[in-house]
Amino acid sequence: MPKISSISTYNPPYILDQSNIEQLTKELFKEKIAQLDRLLQVFENGDIKTRYFCVPLEWHQTEHSFEERNNIYIDLATKYCGEVIQACLQNTRFLQKAIPSEEIDAIIFVSSTGISTPSIDARVMNHLPFSDRMKRIPIWGLGCAGGAAGISRAFDYCKAHPDAKVLVVCVELCSLTFQPNDFSKSNLIGASLFADGAACVLVCGDNVNLTNNKPIPHIVDTASKWMPNSEDVMGWNIKNNGLHVVFSKSIPSIISSWLGPFIDEFLTEQNLSKDQLVNFVAHPGGKKVLQAYEETLHLEEHQTSISRNVLKKHGNMSSPTVLYVLEQFMLKENNKDDLGLLVALGPGFCGEAVLLNWGD
Repeated sequence: MPKISSISTYNPPYILDQSNIEQLTKELFKEKIAQLDRLLQVFENGDIKTRYFCVPLEWHQTEHSFEERNNIYIDLATKYCGEVIQACLQNTRFLQKAIPSEEIDAIIFVSSTGISTPSIDARVMNHLPFSDRMKRIPIWGLGCAGGAAGISRAFDYCKAHPDAKVLVVCVELCSLTFQPNDFSKSNLIGASLFADGAACVLVCGDNVNLTNNKPIPHIVDTASKWMPNSEDVMGWNIKNNGLHVVFSKSIPSIISSWLGPFIDEFLTEQNLSKDQLVNFVAHPGGKKVLQAYEETLHLEEHQTSISRNVLKKHGNMSSPTVLYVLEQFMLKENNKDDLGLLVALGPGFCGEAVLLNWGD
């Protein structure tokens, strides 16, 4: 079984209180949205206390073109990607010795909040001494499902190449996509929820013998699920001034009716039941999303407490968020053979599930 040998996360420099973001949003949307005070309650009811942004709050008080936003995305995503990769390869909480970047065989770069060709991974290769023979696999457009999908694709790669060391890097700068002249409810909810962050995991094939400092999760299997004719559930509308969020109010009800059967089917294929899962590594898409997880998968609140804590401290950072949750599960004490399920949902509408087994 391929294993997740190391993990790291990176917080952008500006930590903002939810109340301050709410106040700025109120100033920007005053007299432009009916019943604004009532709608602004999403800031207070979402169980988010702080979020990290790549730009200061006052940056949003002035207009910025799509070109300017995207150039900032390219510069900062490249910087954050390099930082989080180095932290992952040198993380002595999991690795007994650092892994040189020259030993990495493939990099899976995941993002949906900016556009770059060549992709960000190619730009990072000019700053870190990767091999010029390294395989590059950029993934764009999976949104919140991207972190789980990246791990799934790394699993596939390592099954085919058991000697491989693969990096999965997720960088999202959601704050750069905020549209001050979009007065839709989706944009208001996005303003209350989304944030910036980066995460990196090192996935190694069966023949890679690294010594770890504590039990690490091995990837038993993965599953993907897609819902037909669901393009309007979640994603971007791309307009002249940038990316405009699409965020359907039906997402919690879709999770309640659609996710449970998918997870049950996947676990049945593995001859397992939900009762055998010790660690539930859920992407915290929002307070109502976590409640829908609990309802459809019959979970207790304590089983989603790590996801809730990540949401409270960081908001929803899209693709890296589930890896922030995974990092906390990897840092806590786990017993050998503890089972876990990593789950995330995203545009498509789609779901990704990764079955984990903690081992030496």
